[in-house]
Amino acid sequence: MESPSQHPIQSVTVVGGGLAGLAAACLLADAGYEVRLLERRPYLGGRASSYEHPGTGEVIDNCQHVLLGHCTNLAALYQRLGVGEAIRWFDRMTFVEPGGRRSVLEPSALPAPLHAMPAFLRAPAFSRADKVAIARGMAAFIPPLPPDSAENFDQWLLRHKQTPGAIERFWKPIMVSALNEDLDRVSVRYAGQVVRLSLLRSPEAGRMGVPRIPLSDLYSRAAGYIEARGGRVHLRTAAEDASWSEDRQQWTVRAQNQSFSSDALILALAFEGMSKLLPSLPQNQEAERLAANLERFEHSPITGIHLWFDREITDLDHAILLDRTIQWMFHKSRLQPEKRSSAAGSYIELVVSASKSMVEMQRQEIIDLALAELGEFFPAVREARLLKAAVVKEVRATYSVVPQLDLFRPTAVSPWPRAFLAGDWTATGWPATMEGAVRSGCLSAEALARAAGKPARFLEPDLPARGLMRLLP
Repeated sequence: MESPSQHPIQSVTVVGGGLAGLAAACLLADAGYEVRLLERRPYLGGRASSYEHPGTGEVIDNCQHVLLGHCTNLAALYQRLGVGEAIRWFDRMTFVEPGGRRSVLEPSALPAPLHAMPAFLRAPAFSRADKVAIARGMAAFIPPLPPDSAENFDQWLLRHKQTPGAIERFWKPIMVSALNEDLDRVSVRYAGQVVRLSLLRSPEAGRMGVPRIPLSDLYSRAAGYIEARGGRVHLRTAAEDASWSEDRQQWTVRAQNQSFSSDALILALAFEGMSKLLPSLPQNQEAERLAANLERFEHSPITGIHLWFDREITDLDHAILLDRTIQWMFHKSRLQPEKRSSAAGSYIELVVSASKSMVEMQRQEIIDLALAELGEFFPAVREARLLKAAVVKEVRATYSVVPQLDLFRPTAVSPWPRAFLAGDWTATGWPATMEGAVRSGCLSAEALARAAGKPARFLEPDLPARGLMRLLP
């Protein structure tokens, strides 16, 4: 491959308008590259999107997405797009038991990692034995994270003598929601990362951010951002193949009777999309290895249940629901101002992560189950009238962060010249999250800048540790 000075990289085609592609495209457009973004859907944001549901006439998110304070790169993308103020931050987490009893976890004046201890000790959801076990388990993640191994998190919990109550009421709700997978299919390293970054590092790191506006409104501004810097965004444009010209030192992407040529290429696709495109790309030994590695990835589903009631059923903005199938409640008519109306109703979204049991269930079965369980937490549901409902199954919501999957996650450098990989499934050091996707876009942009002979740092620094955690590596 010839040097960048002989064939400079000035233009780039980004295939994929999810968070990874948006992050890469925005950063490179800012850095002066001519960017062309291709997205097969009619909107940007990928799996983090919203749309008008045909059965209800309401604009709904495909699933509730949240971020935490330690998601520095996602927060930076929001600031770049001018939507940082559209995130509402919370520093308390409410656990609700069937029957309605609440336990609130929130920070205190104690230094990290002890900042949540007073609230934790008061929480009635956990027995004394549960609290001792949970504290012991969390303490195991204060030192540097262990390397990835064949052990899954369920095995780790048993080895660390966690009580059934601690597992069912603490570890399971937090980890299944954070990693969208069952405990016996979760890498210990990434479970430890959730604990260390979200619960121990600092009060700021554990804050939860919830969008005030529909997800597509968050990301639609990216098109204007890119085009204001000389780029182009092409929606409803699915890449069919990509070819490399050694003579011209350029890539040509063919998409629905159109051709797009550029000096470099970023493939910012989900792992299944990358697998589908691979046969059309130049073949070599490294490409064969990538194809084999992609076969190691599996999907895990998420189900969102949207319910509209004729009255307010709870004063909570959000809650973790214990001991039942439904796991999270988001009070959308309180969280999103545009969802409020003069009528005293409630729009509620319930989330079931790793919802494998719901994939084959019928819509009405899911609604009936959700209503029955929701009434156990909030008695007002039993008197309320359900006005309308929607069920959204994201069968391919995330990849499963199983033990030792990192052995098969590729870096941003691809098997082809001047082509780079992005996507939450690449080697970001993060699991399947919005932050992981944005980080992958940053890493692919950095790899391209290095190849262009113009090294640049696009990845944001991590949120600093506070309190006693500053003393640890």
